[in-house]
Amino acid sequence: MKNAVVLLLSLICLFSCKNQDNKDRLAKSSLEYKNGWFNIHLEGSPSDIGFQNGYLLSNQIDTAIKATGFFLEHETKHDWNFYRSCAKNFLWDKLDREYKNEINGIVEGLAAKGIMYDSLDITAYNATQELAYYYVPQLMNKEKPNSGNNKAPGNCSAFIATGSFTKDGKIVIGHNNWTNYLLGQYWNVVADIVPEKGNHIIMDCMPGFIHSGDDFVISSNGLLITETTITQFLGFDTTGIPEFQRARKVAQYANNIDDAVKIFTTGNNGGYANDWLIGDTKTNEVARIELGLKNYRVWRSKDTAIIGSNFASDEKLIKEETTFNTTDKNNSPNARKLRMEKLVVDLKGKLDAETGKVLEADHFDAVQNKLNNNRCVVCGHVDEDAVGCKEFDMGPFYPMGSVQGKVTTAAMAKEMKFWAHMGHPCGKDFIGSSFYSAHPEYKWQEKYLKNMKSYPWVMFQGKN
Repeated sequence: MKNAVVLLLSLICLFSCKNQDNKDRLAKSSLEYKNGWFNIHLEGSPSDIGFQNGYLLSNQIDTAIKATGFFLEHETKHDWNFYRSCAKNFLWDKLDREYKNEINGIVEGLAAKGIMYDSLDITAYNATQELAYYYVPQLMNKEKPNSGNNKAPGNCSAFIATGSFTKDGKIVIGHNNWTNYLLGQYWNVVADIVPEKGNHIIMDCMPGFIHSGDDFVISSNGLLITETTITQFLGFDTTGIPEFQRARKVAQYANNIDDAVKIFTTGNNGGYANDWLIGDTKTNEVARIELGLKNYRVWRSKDTAIIGSNFASDEKLIKEETTFNTTDKNNSPNARKLRMEKLVVDLKGKLDAETGKVLEADHFDAVQNKLNNNRCVVCGHVDEDAVGCKEFDMGPFYPMGSVQGKVTTAAMAKEMKFWAHMGHPCGKDFIGSSFYSAHPEYKWQEKYLKNMKSYPWVMFQGKN
């Protein structure tokens, strides 16, 4: 009897101590829900930041990983164990100890809520874009040389402007995330991160990400960061450093545009090849870093408006690393390029947060010269397009397009603020029941994609 009492007391003490340890690790963190977004504050050591992420967003992470595995198995013909093996074979060992600790912290936070994943799951999940759309196509092309297999999609519309193009002469930046709706609905976290080392950062992301993923970031050192992908890009180097770590390091440690270029290009694996739009509010300079695998180029200016809609500009990169047709005005990247080039000229001297919101919600089709809901408008609706996006390997009416939007200015960024809109920036809802009735070929997605509601714009601010 005495031994049983001692054991019971020991278990009570262990449970109590564990609960206290969890409370201590969570003390500086917080979570609230606002207009479709989970706004999470993370602060402390890499391990504690990860624990807070995993613990506070445990249910959201669990659902998002399950949805990701479900989606990738259907679309890439590889199951989740394949992606875990990628993490084990050529991703995990390339990560800095800091980010290994953060990922392990996420695992611990999930486990504290009774949800069991390991470091390979979280690594593969963070690397979804670079594995599914860069590594997998490379494998397929090796199996069938000259097959033309190319899955690298075109995600997002974005702009960055400064000088005479903006209302106050300072930097304005905006971005809307284009992706499939099934996974895009989970790009609904605003993470405010105060790490032990490096910059305080605030960014949008998926739950359980250590990076933004679609990339809209403000750093306390004055950098504003976004990007759009390079459509139909070919190339991936398994010996390189994962893109998701390089993106996080730029946000956390870059002090200027030169630092960003160095971090992005050092150990570049070609994964998630992008045109990065970066502004330095300390100098009022903006840059476009076009980053492939073999090629990269940088454009810089203190008086310009730079747009991104998934097109590359460097002729050498286009020729050597893509299959993209730059002359086809009917494809989505080129059509949006036409419209956005006109918009930034029409809005010259007027660009600010409010006009940035209008730009991100634009529905004018520059090819057909009329308002439209399709692949060719800034606020994309491929689910309403009878052509689909062949350049993104997506058929007619594929449920894909703009899933959210963000915009900020230099003045706002100084206070770590930005505006965010969950769902189509134009305000239109995606309703699954009516969509699947009209397009039963996509009913397989109904397990995770029910509806994607559009919420009002809401402002977020990082905590000091």
